[in-house]
Amino acid sequence: MTFNLQNNIQYVKGVGPKRAKLLHHLGINTVRDILFYFPRDYISKITNKRIVDLKINDIASIKAKIVSFGYVSHKYMRTRFQLIISDGSGYLTCIWFKTTPWLEKQFEIGKEVIIQGRLKYYYNTLSILHPDFEFVGSKAKGSFWAGQNYLPVYPLTEGLTNKIFRKIILNIFKSGFNVLETLPEYILKNQNLMPIKYALRKIHIPNIQDDISLSRKRFIFEELFYLQLMLARRKTHWSKAAGISMQIRKTYTTQLKNKLPFNLTSAQKRVLNEIVKDMKSPYQMNRLLQGDVGSGKTIIVLFAMLLAIENGFQAAIMAPTEILATQHYFAIKEFLKGIDVKIGLLLGGNYKGKKKLKNDILEGEIDIVIGTHSLIQKDVVFRKLGIVIVDEQHRFGVIQRLSLSQKAQVPDKIVMSATPIPRSLALTVYGDLDISIIDELPPNRKEIYTSWISREKKPQVYDFINKEVLKGRQVYIVCPLIEESEKSYLHDATNTYEKLKTGAFNNLRLALLHGRMSNQEKDEIMHDFKNGKIDVLVSTTVIEVGIDVPNATIMMIEHAERFGLSQLHQLRGRVGRGAIKSYCILVAYGSISEEAFLRLNTMKETNDGFKISEIDLEIRGPGEFFGTEQSGIPRFRIANIVRDRQVLETARKIAFNVISEDYDLEFEKHKSVKEKYNIGFFKKEKLFSF
Repeated sequence: MTFNLQNNIQYVKGVGPKRAKLLHHLGINTVRDILFYFPRDYISKITNKRIVDLKINDIASIKAKIVSFGYVSHKYMRTRFQLIISDGSGYLTCIWFKTTPWLEKQFEIGKEVIIQGRLKYYYNTLSILHPDFEFVGSKAKGSFWAGQNYLPVYPLTEGLTNKIFRKIILNIFKSGFNVLETLPEYILKNQNLMPIKYALRKIHIPNIQDDISLSRKRFIFEELFYLQLMLARRKTHWSKAAGISMQIRKTYTTQLKNKLPFNLTSAQKRVLNEIVKDMKSPYQMNRLLQGDVGSGKTIIVLFAMLLAIENGFQAAIMAPTEILATQHYFAIKEFLKGIDVKIGLLLGGNYKGKKKLKNDILEGEIDIVIGTHSLIQKDVVFRKLGIVIVDEQHRFGVIQRLSLSQKAQVPDKIVMSATPIPRSLALTVYGDLDISIIDELPPNRKEIYTSWISREKKPQVYDFINKEVLKGRQVYIVCPLIEESEKSYLHDATNTYEKLKTGAFNNLRLALLHGRMSNQEKDEIMHDFKNGKIDVLVSTTVIEVGIDVPNATIMMIEHAERFGLSQLHQLRGRVGRGAIKSYCILVAYGSISEEAFLRLNTMKETNDGFKISEIDLEIRGPGEFFGTEQSGIPRFRIANIVRDRQVLETARKIAFNVISEDYDLEFEKHKSVKEKYNIGFFKKEKLFSF
């Protein structure tokens, strides 16, 4: 029997109704689904590594004998199932925290086993947590997989084992199946890629190491190629979409230029020229503006908004939080003092004047509207919206971003990010946008001296803070929680504030700021801090974005080991905004992980947000980089944009060449590409990167 790829998985030999239900949990419903459910790793029987030679973080296959096994419990550690093996050179501990009766019955002292996984220290013992394993012995003799040097390892659900999964895969290959090629012949040849059917066999049933690497290369390329194909189509669409052709009228823009108390950096001038050129063209602008903390993005988008306003249009900025929206409002209001431009701040909830503000927006009485997602409510109607700015846009869902841009027919759009985005991620998430980067800080911005300390050294830091406050400086102390939690020992802002107020800083003016306060309370505290009425502001990460206080020169972060790199860098950016030397002190607690050690050292060694973002992406991966599932980051089956950067660049170049030559994929050589694209990507491209 030759399988059709759409055949129900239940009818494959070795599956049946019960296992079909388990496979459904993995998203496997058809023969096609299981063929494209790729191994996450491989157990290699070709191993000459000894336990004594292993190092932390190695991913290794080790052949050894079972010395002991059983449950271990300790009042300070979780109960676990533990297996100890030895190859004569040393001992290795294997640990499972979740076990089944099946697992316990597998092991036998003296039995030879191949263990595969990543080496870690677990409570000072060389260990592999939840390893994959395969027995070496007489029972396996004669079976197909016993003769294979490489055994695929799949991410599975409880009730399914890799042995069962491999048998199902093998049965499909024995029966045969028809699969259509999805890449053009000329691309396969030029890129030295395996044909699809051959690649499927080699990724599931490899004979040699090259089978694994070459089959993976084919599917990684294909995944990235189709994504870039979609981005190429979107970018081509943007470049041809009729837009608003703005004229330089030199009214509001010139007034702002003449009253600025500083000169724009060369990077700001370059980026502003790119934006103005876009706005003057007859096509719609779709641009990503990124720059490090304090690089001066706000003033650039303000010039862009004023250009739209002097052409008779309105402008809108959507920010992810009320604090950031409010900060934009006050900052822009300050810049526009004496210039006849009307600004409105639209926040969520009901408050006095909101109804009138909405009516003024409708009537065109408001030139610049700044707000949160409240801007996309149905009853918010613009008279003539000409430009849309979405700030920290990765915090919004795709539909939210799309809703704002639909408030007008063809507004110019700027996506703004204060989180420096690594190139590989920018090409993946924003590959359809033109990208402008402000890669230069203003000359008055000084490098922030950063160090990390253990909790025992906090008294010395408190002494330093007291001395700096006597010089007239101000301080942030950031805590990870608002209130003490029974489930966590982390320092909370409320307790820290109370202790410092009666202890180390009893002579200073302290205030507490957190997200549960009312908008009015937060605004008053922010205003007092900015005006120098508060010496030390104890806060949660609510101050990560939005507050600009040039006199604040010290940022102290409690439990810094618990924060991500990008967040630490954002918090650090709250100081050093003036000409005075500034400090960032990271306080770490207890025994910290290797990743936390890397994060803290990275912060100590560099102030460069783009370098930090690259390291952060490598540590956390793209899915966690933005900290939201709505970020628009596509989910890959096999590609990894950190590891596969080079393939990404190649796939992008080829995809853009294809669309440049054949936008609608009508050529005969692109017939297979069009078929796959129409099924999997045509609908997605409508929602991508708004």
